[in-house]
Amino acid sequence: MTVIGELIKKAIDITGMIISDPDPVQAQKEVLKELLETAKFTAFGKAYHFKDILESEDLIAEFQKSVPVHDYDKMNGDWWHYLLEGHQNVTWPGGQQFFALSSGTTSHSKHIPVTDDMLASIKKAGMNEIANLKAFDLPGEFFTKQILMLGSSTNLIEKDDHKEGEISGISASNIPAWFGGFYKPGREIADIANWDERVKRIAEEAADWDIGCISGIPAWVELMLKEIISNHKLNNIHEIWPNLMVYTTGGVAFEPYRKSMEKLFARPLIYIDTYLASEGFIAIQKRPETASMALFPNNGIFYEFVPFDDEHVDEDGLVKPGARVFSLADAEENVSYVLLISTVSGAWRYMIGDTVMITDKEKAEIVITGRTKHYLNVVGSQLSVNQMNDGLRVIEKEYDVVIKEFIVAAVHRNDEYIHKWYLSCDKTPDKIKVAESLDKTLSENNKNYNVARGKALKGVEVELIPEEIFYKWSEETKKMGGQVKIPRVMKEEEFLEFGKFVESNL
Repeated sequence: MTVIGELIKKAIDITGMIISDPDPVQAQKEVLKELLETAKFTAFGKAYHFKDILESEDLIAEFQKSVPVHDYDKMNGDWWHYLLEGHQNVTWPGGQQFFALSSGTTSHSKHIPVTDDMLASIKKAGMNEIANLKAFDLPGEFFTKQILMLGSSTNLIEKDDHKEGEISGISASNIPAWFGGFYKPGREIADIANWDERVKRIAEEAADWDIGCISGIPAWVELMLKEIISNHKLNNIHEIWPNLMVYTTGGVAFEPYRKSMEKLFARPLIYIDTYLASEGFIAIQKRPETASMALFPNNGIFYEFVPFDDEHVDEDGLVKPGARVFSLADAEENVSYVLLISTVSGAWRYMIGDTVMITDKEKAEIVITGRTKHYLNVVGSQLSVNQMNDGLRVIEKEYDVVIKEFIVAAVHRNDEYIHKWYLSCDKTPDKIKVAESLDKTLSENNKNYNVARGKALKGVEVELIPEEIFYKWSEETKKMGGQVKIPRVMKEEEFLEFGKFVESNL
């Protein structure tokens, strides 16, 4: 089997040499032209005069001038709801076979169209990810091992003329036949809708698999690994999967989970970050020497960037009318942007909801800096999720604790505002001292937060709770597993409801 693995590795090396990375700026121009050309006779293309845009000397500028920025509510309210009603040729040619149900951090479910062209784009990105493994210097035997993809159920919801499910479930239900031998847990188990039952079956079957790579959101992967270890009475996961070498993470930042997850391993893995959203496969980490991820400049997605500041984005996290928008050619490195995408699923200048920073323009590499609606700025504190995570890593080190989950909000204390945090914690340090340390760290590392603390932000409170409460809340209000993520920032009303849930479960 090692010989076969070496042959596969050699084929990947040769493929990598043949398929070189395109010039990102030029590739993006070509992608936009292809998108407009393909969709010019759709209802959307006719409404926004794609034929005229295609005749313009400056395609990108005319596209940005002619087509407005959309969030989900606008895209769905104006266009996508027709697809759910069975209409065709609305924002992309043809009808609609799949809808991705967004079950991330927003309060209401979204139906995101997933076209055949998008599925082809995701498959191409997946192949790119496999080919790129050569950069991580893995042994030949790795390429004979199985890949455990812990996504949502592949048992999609049947509607009159389409199927619905989370994007990971839709993708897994459409994997190529040749990949079936490598894919675990397999369709029978992946079809199980109930998260607990699915994980139980995975634990029961785990000894029969030879897993080399795991893929999935950190919180749910960790719970699965704990179930396997418990079921088989192991000290660590490598006792049952000795060839486990790689974990491809995504959905949320991995760093908060690293410390607790590595307790489940006999040795650290190679960690590779990915960026798969309901709207498409956005980026992958291509180099081991950086945590940044490379966009796919020639794979059916046109990227745009809006400066993430008060001048361009309103308090609800929406792009303001008339905001400056940059293509990859004009965007700058080390600036926080709201990401817009136009795709082969018929999303047009669409706010995906994430904020990113370009770290290497030549390589089209980015890092995710947060969510547009998970940005705490009620009293001018301007705290991003990344800054919150960084602050909590300091707390972990100072108090020798593990903090994986948190939710924060600006809430009233009489006529004034404070920031209140619920933190998962494996120990019970003094919560008042933790609040003081967190406040001090955020003040030192965010000048806007420091200014707010001297003005409208009058205090900081911390409640330390078991992490299981976050997952129980997720199960009762959303569901477990798949693409489901714990929200980091809440509006006050929703946060107070979460507080009541916490009190009733302590």
